[in-house]
Amino acid sequence: MSARIVLATTNQGKLREFRALLAAQPQLQQLDLDSVVVDSAAAGTAEIPETGVTFLQNSLLKARAVAAQTGLPAVADDSGLAVEVLGGAPGILSARWAGARSSDVNNRRLLLEQLADIPAQHRAAAFVCAASLVIPGEQAGAPVEFTAEGRLEGTLLTQERGEGGFGYDPILQPIGETRSCAELTLQEKNAISHRGKAFSALASRIVEVLG
Repeated sequence: MSARIVLATTNQGKLREFRALLAAQPQLQQLDLDSVVVDSAAAGTAEIPETGVTFLQNSLLKARAVAAQTGLPAVADDSGLAVEVLGGAPGILSARWAGARSSDVNNRRLLLEQLADIPAQHRAAAFVCAASLVIPGEQAGAPVEFTAEGRLEGTLLTQERGEGGFGYDPILQPIGETRSCAELTLQEKNAISHRGKAFSALASRIVEVLG
């Protein structure tokens, strides 16, 4: 018998990575938000306000809301780019750095413009991810929660490279690599990525509780 788990995101790039990271667990039936059957009280699941001030807080907010609204275990993440010379920004504002409705392209373009005069030795940055699993409590019991975090250290490029990935992938070159994250295959990226590390740490909990 398979266990159902909701992947609490509408970001297609994240969904692809989530599915790849959980592919080794065929006993888990992965559901995205669009395919989950919810009652009318759960309308607007995809528009959960990210009111936390850390990646972990926002990750838990999303997983808790989806678990409560669907009655199913939910896994969510919050992730972004932390640039050293910007004091960790864009951080939790990564997805809307160029505005509330900004595109990945506009976010990258603005960031590169802001750092245009920063030399290579000061362009250190990291992708950061906090992942959460929330399992609804039975008969009004408290939910069970697990969290994990991961980082991918690298250097910001001065121009975009590569067609793969999403978000800031085309402008971050991981330490020890000559390619940007967007030039890596999905398998290569997952093996070293912030999301891959966070989900690898969370995977044993997911399998232990749901597998």
